[in-house]
Parts: sequence; C-alpha cells; structure tokens
Amino acid sequence: MDDILIIGAGQAGMQVAVSLREHGFTGPITLAGSERATPYQRPPLSKAYLSGEADLESLELRAQSFYDDRLIAVRCDDAVVSVAFEGGDGVAVTASGSRIPFAQLALTPGSEPRRVSIPGCDLAGVLYLRDLADADELKARWGAAGRVVVIGGGFIGLEVAAAARKAGKTVTVLEAADRLIARAVSPITSEFFRQAHARRGIDVRVSVQVTGILGTGDIVTGVELADGEVVPADIVLVGIGVIPRSALAEQLGLKLVGGAIVVDEFARTSDPRVVAAGDAVLMPHPLGRPGQVRLESVQNAVDQAKVAAATLMGAPEAYRAVPWFWSDQADLKLQIAGLSTGFDQTVVRGDPDDDHFSVLYYAEGKLIAIDTVNDASDYMVVRRALGRGATIPPELASDTSVSLKSLLVPAAA
Repeated sequence: MDDILIIGAGQAGMQVAVSLREHGFTGPITLAGSERATPYQRPPLSKAYLSGEADLESLELRAQSFYDDRLIAVRCDDAVVSVAFEGGDGVAVTASGSRIPFAQLALTPGSEPRRVSIPGCDLAGVLYLRDLADADELKARWGAAGRVVVIGGGFIGLEVAAAARKAGKTVTVLEAADRLIARAVSPITSEFFRQAHARRGIDVRVSVQVTGILGTGDIVTGVELADGEVVPADIVLVGIGVIPRSALAEQLGLKLVGGAIVVDEFARTSDPRVVAAGDAVLMPHPLGRPGQVRLESVQNAVDQAKVAAATLMGAPEAYRAVPWFWSDQADLKLQIAGLSTGFDQTVVRGDPDDDHFSVLYYAEGKLIAIDTVNDASDYMVVRRALGRGATIPPELASDTSVSLKSLLVPAAA
C-alpha cells in the first residue's frame, strides 16, 4: 500500500497534495478536512469577505475540477478523530465512522482560536474569527451591529476593528499588554498602529484587563473592565491568539513542545512515517539562526508543505525560505520580511507620521528583518536580501534619499 493521507484541508494540506503530484507521485492521495468547504484562503475572511467584496467561490484555492483532474480525493466536513499505525500500515477514523487506510501521513491540522474564560463568554455575539463558519456568523450580525468591541490587539483584531470603523461602527480595541501586536513587531511599529487607528476614530486601549462580558438575556451588551467601566457592545470579537491543533499528533506519540508538533528542517516529525507542516508546527529557524519557531502565515504553510512533500517522496530538501507576512488594516498595509526575534538594534526609515515608513531590525550589526507600512519597495529589497544572506549597514539605512537596494552588502564568502 502506498496511500498518502493528509489530515487538515487548509493551505498547507492542499499544497502537500499538489506538490506530491508535481513530484510525480502516482499513488492515492486523500486530503481530509473538518470544514464543509474545500481548501480556501483565510486572510480575506477579516477583510474582503467580511465587507462583502469577496464570496466563497472567490476564496477557493482551487476548483473541485482541479482535484478531480489530479486524482486527489478531498473529504470535507468529516473530521478525523483518531489515527494510529497498526503494524506497518496506518488507519484513520473520521467522525462519521469512515476508515481511511494509509502508508504515509502528513499532518497539517492548523490551529484554533484561544478562548476567553470569563463571566459572559458564552453570550450570543461573543465571536471568534478563524474559519469560514466564524466569518459567516460575524457577517450575519455585522449589519445590525453599531458597536464593536475587540478583545486583543493582534493582527486579526486590528483588521476587524479597521473594517468595522470603515463601515461606520463605533469601535473599541482592548489589549491586555502594554502595546499592540507585541509578539511580532517592535515598540516603534506598535505605537504607530495605536496612533494610526486612534486617528481613524478607533478607541484603542492598552494595559487593560477585561473581567467579564455582560448581556441582556443571552445577548451581549457590553464588556466590563477591571475598574468597573462597561464598554457597550453589540459584537465582541475575541482575538487573543491561537492554539496548535495537536490532538492527533499526541495520539501518535509524536514529540510536542508547548502543544506544537516538533519537526526538523525537512518537516519530519519524531516518527519517520509522519511529516507535518503549517501553523501547528515548531521547526528550526528557517534562516539558520538559533532556536525554534512556530509561524502562522500563508507563506510558511506553502513553503513548509513543499518541503514535507519532498520528504514523503524520499528527496528531502531543507526548509530555507525567508518568512514573510502581511496585514491590511484599512488603508495601512503592513508587510514583514524575516523574523525580528532577538534584535538588538532598529533603524527607522521614513516618517511614521506620513503613514509610509520602514523599521529595519539588526542583530550584532546584521540585518534580520523589516516591517514596512505602505512601502512595498523597501519590503521587497529586504526580503530578497535575506534570501541571499546580504545585509544593509545600519548607519546608512535611514537615509531615504538613497535607495535601499544601492546599500546592499553581499553575504560574506
């Protein structure tokens, strides 16, 4: 038996299946997912889909005919609930009781929203946004809602807040930390977004503690803070991070750290019969720096899935892709290349007050990452430079009269 099973029908799972066919694999491929839809784009859920500018068909990564032509069996709306190896072969069991045999396994389960556990958290109108069902519930309440409170100042929360403000709603963002999107960007970028959203009419509060959610009957009406203030709300959108889906990996006895599936640079788990890719995975730093990272991005889902497919085909290729990410918040486009963790110096290029600037990150004098706001040119220069191991002297980087490209210093031989 040479069947390959892919559990998790998101961006990473779809890419594993496609890459296997591109590598010449001719055996059976099953792509199993719990959602009702075939693989689709998630980033537009908080933007174009929410605003009605995109529909499900436009979000689909591929039409059904694409999978049919490549003999990829896509099983939707029937989650795999157990998986095990029985002797030399494996078998998965779905919620409906179906059994799926396989020889090799790719886990691409993704992640799920971290839930709040406070009084009132189960009221109608307390919502999360991770998948299509979440987005549909949010859309169903969107038109009648005049007041939106966002708990959490991360990317999803700020994107929804920006969309709500654009739609004319009263919007409040409540963040427990002392700055926005603190895990991903420097204090400079955090403060820019706080001020920028405030200028656009959003009440942004940091270092606040939410103690409860209030309602009339079973419908949300407000959010209570530690000082007793109640912020009125028709919708409460909770965006406080995600948790890797690792239950099946745990069943298989795979190595986990912090709930994430540990893989090597070839996407191999602790069991050589199993590869893993996407949001649920903890992997070595892709640019060779110390430590392990877990990346929640389309880029990582695609690039790591390609690595996983190559490993399944017996032609392993080390993951060396430059991480990149974007977030559209109203008229502000944040683009990130590289990973800034461990930086010891920042250089600001441009003027944040103009909504057009970059923050370059350095570690021991070497360029490791960039944040740009409405500056695609600087972003692309640094993204390409990181891929080649090049750097830009920090003492020269702030001069906007000189192009970043002209300042590149090649990697040392």
